[in-house]
Amino acid sequence: MHADPLPRTARIPGSKSITNRALLLAAAADGTSTLRAPLVSEDTLAFRKALTDVGATVRAASDESRWTVTGLGGAPRGGGPVWCADAGTAARFLPPFTAAGRGTYRFDGSAQLRARPLQPLVDALDRLGAIVRADGGGLPLEITATGLDGGELDLDSSLSSQYLSGLLMAAPLLRTPLTLRPEGLVSRPYVDMTLALMRCFGAVVDAYADRVTIRPGGYRPTALDIEPDASTASYFLAAAAACGRAVTVPGLGTGSLQGDLRFVDVLAKAGARVSVTAQGTTVTGTGRLRGGFDVDMRDISDTFMTFAAIAPLADAPVTIHGIAHARLKESDRVAAVAANLRACGVRVDEGTDRITVHPGTPAAARIACRRDHRIAMSFSVLSLASGVPLALDDPACVGKTFPGFHAELGRVFPDLSPGGTGAPGAPGAADVSGVPGAPGGSGGSGARTSVEEGE
Repeated sequence: MHADPLPRTARIPGSKSITNRALLLAAAADGTSTLRAPLVSEDTLAFRKALTDVGATVRAASDESRWTVTGLGGAPRGGGPVWCADAGTAARFLPPFTAAGRGTYRFDGSAQLRARPLQPLVDALDRLGAIVRADGGGLPLEITATGLDGGELDLDSSLSSQYLSGLLMAAPLLRTPLTLRPEGLVSRPYVDMTLALMRCFGAVVDAYADRVTIRPGGYRPTALDIEPDASTASYFLAAAAACGRAVTVPGLGTGSLQGDLRFVDVLAKAGARVSVTAQGTTVTGTGRLRGGFDVDMRDISDTFMTFAAIAPLADAPVTIHGIAHARLKESDRVAAVAANLRACGVRVDEGTDRITVHPGTPAAARIACRRDHRIAMSFSVLSLASGVPLALDDPACVGKTFPGFHAELGRVFPDLSPGGTGAPGAPGAADVSGVPGAPGGSGGSGARTSVEEGE
């Protein structure tokens, strides 16, 4: 491996977390907002469609580089069905938004989304005065709304930070102030992002260590530039660290609202050189990936898979902990990573909230993506960095957050595609069949237990 003399630039699409929050806040505002460089993916398009179903107007530029949102001047009125598809943010953010308005709203989504828990949010809306009917604590869910009063509320936030974010964004639309006290909060950076964006749209927020108070007043329209997605950037930055190359992500720097940018601290611990400036972030691999340490990735759990996937290439074992909440995402991500690494012949020790990956040379295998975009992208990086063909059983699942992922990985690292067949998971690589050692299981778990966070 060698370091490139000049960094290559990765073209990372907009943040999903920021795009969907900004869409909701713009839909609630009294006037017209402009979102520049939004993420265009399955999740954000589903969220956008759901907002139009409840009455907001969203117009896209011909090249999708700009979305213009005409807000409702408050919460929705009228009711109707709301289809969330696979988008967890739609299922967590939109029920409080509609509960603050009027009408009967019926939420549903894919089988994968139905398996993800909503009970803490259901309980909170019930205590605030909404009439909520939920099937087993998740979707399908029906809300009969006549507006909400505020008050004080303790909120179980140990399953997901999205419940808190959804209630916070609805709070300025309530009749009286709302004070929320999160209990067992996971993924605080996402909540900080929510509060920062609410302030951008004019909300009055009083945030303390143990509680947040939001006063009524609604939102004002604004123009917002969506920064690149830090979780998506992690794959390209990890590839640079593992391949001894240099990669820059412009527009993702010191002013970022996204906690997942702290992933570069993990790469630095593993021996990469990291530079974060106001203009962007650059990671340079040094030709050696260091192991021999433990790292807590509780607050940046959407990137734990990225690091776990390249960990076999380190010179000593790596333990990632604080990730129990990743077991109830699009898939049980801890189990999915462990099973796929074992299919590649890599030794893995797995615990409830941890995974230890030992050094090893990956063998060719078929990767079970479990309809999870982050599994597909993470193992594409391992294939690239190891030079070993790893065939994804569902390469198209990356469309949830980055439809152009495979093409961009191949563009940034054109000389490193395994077997010369293009980026891992691209046509040709994905069609490989009969590879031994495929791990079992697909789709999301049907259980509504354990914990979950992230976007």
